[in-house]
Formats: sequence, C-alpha cells, structure tokens
Amino acid sequence: MKISALYCFAAILFFSSVNLNAQILNPKKLLERKANRVIEKKTDQAVDSIFDKKEKPKEETKDVKKEVPKEQPAETPVNTEIPVQKDTTPTLQTYSKYDFVPGEKVIFFDDFSQDNVGDFPALWNTNGSAEVVTTNLFPGKWMNFSTRNSIWTDPLLNLPENYTMEFDIIPVKGEQGRMQGYRFRLMQSINAKSWDGGSVPGKAGFSFGVEYFGRPGYRVYINGNEGQGLGQTGFKDDRQFFQKEDQKYHVAVWVQKARVRLYVDENKLFDLPKAFPLTSVKMDRIRFEDGAAMVSNVRVAIGAPDMRNKLMTEGKIVSYGIYFDVNKDVVKPQSYGSLKEIAAILSENPDVKIKIVGHTDADGADASNLDLSRRRAASVKKELVNSFGIDAARMETDGLGESQPVAANDSPSNKALNRRVEFIKL
Repeated sequence: MKISALYCFAAILFFSSVNLNAQILNPKKLLERKANRVIEKKTDQAVDSIFDKKEKPKEETKDVKKEVPKEQPAETPVNTEIPVQKDTTPTLQTYSKYDFVPGEKVIFFDDFSQDNVGDFPALWNTNGSAEVVTTNLFPGKWMNFSTRNSIWTDPLLNLPENYTMEFDIIPVKGEQGRMQGYRFRLMQSINAKSWDGGSVPGKAGFSFGVEYFGRPGYRVYINGNEGQGLGQTGFKDDRQFFQKEDQKYHVAVWVQKARVRLYVDENKLFDLPKAFPLTSVKMDRIRFEDGAAMVSNVRVAIGAPDMRNKLMTEGKIVSYGIYFDVNKDVVKPQSYGSLKEIAAILSENPDVKIKIVGHTDADGADASNLDLSRRRAASVKKELVNSFGIDAARMETDGLGESQPVAANDSPSNKALNRRVEFIKL
C-alpha cells in the first residue's frame, strides 16, 4: 500500500509538470498572458495619473504659470500682424568686386512718391493692371503687378550709346498662389504710343527674366533680316543666384555701345560684349511683364563720369552713385563702385585734400535735411577711411541740406538730381 501510494504521488507530480510545461511552451498562451500584463500595467498607470491630477494642489499650478517668460505671458493673445522684416542689407565689403558706376545725369527716376496708394502710376502705361502699394516689410512706395500683360514707361526715353539703369524689385506671389517670377525688358519700340506684342516685341530688345522657381536668364534679339543670327540667350544655373519670394533685389544694367552688363546686388550675372553690334539699335522703353513683383526706385542715367578729370581739372565731382535709404545716413553697399573710383583718385594723388558735402531734396523739414546731409557726408568719409584706407586728415565734411538745389523739387527725377554728394578739391 505504501509503495502504491508513493507511485500515485509521483504520477501526479509528473503529469502536473508535463501540463505546466505544455502551457509554458504554448506560444499562443504565452502571448495572451503577456498582453494581459501590459493592459493591466497601462490601466494602473492611467488610474494613477487621474488621481495624481485631482490631488495636485493649486499652488503647484501657480508655479507653472510663473515659469512662462515675461515677454510672452500666458494671457497675451497671439499677434497675427506680419512683423517688419529686419534689414538684411549686406555690408559694403561684400561688394568688393562690384564695378558698376551709375551714369552722371539722371534722365528718368520713379519711386512712385508722387502717386497715391491704389492708383496706377502716372509715368507708366499698361495693357493690363498695376497699382501703387506700401508694405511693412520694405519702406517707400512700390508698383505692384501680377499679370501676363505689360507695364511700360509712357514717354519714350532718349538714350545715348552709354547709360545705366537700376531698379529694386521684390518677387511676390502671383495668380497661382506662389512665386510667379517676372520679366524686365529694355527695348526699341515700334509703337510710340502703345505696346508691342509678341515674344520678341519691338525692333530689338534685351530682356532679363526670373522664372517661377527663381532661375535668372536673359535674351537679346534684333528683329528683321539684319538681325538674323545675332540673337543670344542664357541662364544662371548656379542656385546661389536664384531669387526668392518676398526678398528685395537691386538690378543694375550698364550699356556701353554694343556691350551690356547686368548685375543683381553685388554679383555680375551677365556680361555680353556684342549684345547689340548694329548701330541702328537704340533702346527707348522699359517694360515689366509676365509675372508678379513689386518695383521701385527705377533710375536711368547717362554719361559715364570722368571722375579723375573732373576733380583734378574742374575741382569738383558731383556723384549720384552714393546711395542711402530714405532719411538714413548709412551708405548702401551699391555705392561701392563709385567710392572705389574716388578712393583710387585720392590714392594716386596723395597731396590732394577734399571736402565732402551732402545735399538733399526738399522733402521734409529744413533743419532735418540739413542734419541728414551732414551725417551722410560724415558716413561717406568713414567708408573711405575704413574700407579704402584713405587718411581721415585729408578729408573734411559738411552738409547743405536742401539749400542748393540743381533742379526744381517738383518731380521724382528732379528730386533725384538734388540728392547728391559732392567732392570738392581744397
């Protein structure tokens, strides 16, 4: 009986062990148990979290509020107004290879200051639409267009063999809700009082365009039998030169007989030595078309200044190539080419001393203009010292404000003539 009982007990242990091992080795049972443990753990955590929140004292909530920075308190509503863009103008030194020197005599200038906001600008014509606008991102007034048509200078321009042209431009969203690009055209028109259609309008032309994705390119053409084989096209495929939406660019064109050079900011993008080899080609109109952009400070000037001869023989240089923003005294980097010419003359003639005199137009109060002209002259001296190494002892500065105009202050072009910097030999 004892032996039989012992066998029975051993049998029970054996079958219990086998049953247990079978359950452990059963993958399905194993996964079910593991899943149940995970669910139980998460449930416990959720319950604990609920009780923790209910039991959290009020003082602890106050401490959290105290940790919010003062400049952005928790109670302050979100500001939906578009912030003013910071000035990202590059320094003068970034223009160290910039050799553009603007023409001496301004024959066309438009910053749209004489136009009312919402109006079409008075000095232009169109077969589409455009309007004068202001923006909190950039100062001044701008001609805003979004069209597949054209906006052109209404009176024809009497341009000689040598002249310069400049403008500020900002690519913006077009009709499709994204940057659309734009096209600027310098052309010889056929219809003096209307527009010329076609992809190559007028008798001849030079166009600079920016595609919707930012790539800049150009096209030169001469219509008629004499122009066959003289057309040119090209692009700047380097992405560092691609333009972007809502950024301001300064475009400058320098025409010297057959040669055309185009700059964007501090970079020379295209240099075409034989763009217009025919003497019959004579540009007379500016057009903006096929895109969406804001344009301002359109400036055309003739006569490349012979600065060296004027200073050494006539005793004075009148410079229109030193730029400032409205009511500011900081020399803009686009002034590098003109300052470089002045510095070269002073370096080659170490005994020459000069007085730098600033002049303004008549906009604003007399006293403010007088102070502004003096500060601008001082800034020019500072740049000649710091950027070009000219001895400060060789230069005096003064400002005469609006007291000595060279033209009536009755139009944007005449006001541009009055805004100047003079270098007088002592």
